[in-house]
Amino acid sequence: MKAVRVHQPGGPEVMKLDELPTPAPGAGQARVKIEAAGVNFIDIYQRSGLYKGPLPFGLGLEGAGTVEAVGPNVSEVKVGDRVAWTGVPGSYATHNLIPAERLVVLPAKLSFQDGAAAMLQGMTAHYLSHSTYPLKPGDTCLIHAAAGGVGLLLCQMAKMRGARVIGTVSTDAKAKLAREAGADEVILYTQQDFEAEVKRVTGGKGVNVVYDSVAKDTFDKSLNCLAPRGYLVLFGQSSGPLPPFDAQMLAAKGSLFLTRPSLNTYTASRQELLQRAGEVLGWIGAGKLRLRVERTFPLAEAAEAHKALAGRQTTGKVLLLP
Repeated sequence: MKAVRVHQPGGPEVMKLDELPTPAPGAGQARVKIEAAGVNFIDIYQRSGLYKGPLPFGLGLEGAGTVEAVGPNVSEVKVGDRVAWTGVPGSYATHNLIPAERLVVLPAKLSFQDGAAAMLQGMTAHYLSHSTYPLKPGDTCLIHAAAGGVGLLLCQMAKMRGARVIGTVSTDAKAKLAREAGADEVILYTQQDFEAEVKRVTGGKGVNVVYDSVAKDTFDKSLNCLAPRGYLVLFGQSSGPLPPFDAQMLAAKGSLFLTRPSLNTYTASRQELLQRAGEVLGWIGAGKLRLRVERTFPLAEAAEAHKALAGRQTTGKVLLLP
């Protein structure tokens, strides 16, 4: 088998395509032949050393493929099943060993690319809009990076929940995509002050929740966009980690809430994993939720995929195709 691994943290060039023995599944595991792997910002955080792990390690937390073999005590899947997963390292590869309890069988209508594109970003958009701050009719939300992979799905789900959606993007082309995904108002943060625009379009009231995957560059103004008792939901840090701050500011700005959720916590049990994945994949199969797979790269070009994602050159999903 072949796998993209990191032997020392650094830039995209540190990713190496290694040849390894194809492993046999152990108890509770399935070996999957990978057909598509999702590329996500967390992969960049891990590769760069921002999120640390023992070296060397395999990159990629998300993928889809076919079960080739199962170990003892596996009842969740069988050989030949088409499956998808997230939260399992080593998915930038031709094969991976996956705990069977973390595998979701793909509906017949969905392709491997659909599965690899939907799991991490789709379930992230789901828990953000349905659980962390459950949107309801009458709510207004601000979504940063509204034309990104999570952003486009989150815009659609927020509209499903009956919310008014304000999105921030960097270009006119991205603004068009955000509007097509349901954004009611789109702010070009490269040309406009998003805080001032949010206050203008809400009549000074602010928003109930800000979904923020940018962090350092947006944090202060995101807080200022919130209505009293509003929620700032930080689910990424594409511009870098937050510096220390005084929690008293949350009281001063209107008894605000700040949370830093993780998908792992919101899919901790198999029951919750299947419920979230089932809704997301079901909506895609029924045409109620639209995926945008913008770019695909062969496994050997993982570095180029990282450069495209980190350089804000992409909208929607980036995939590696082993």
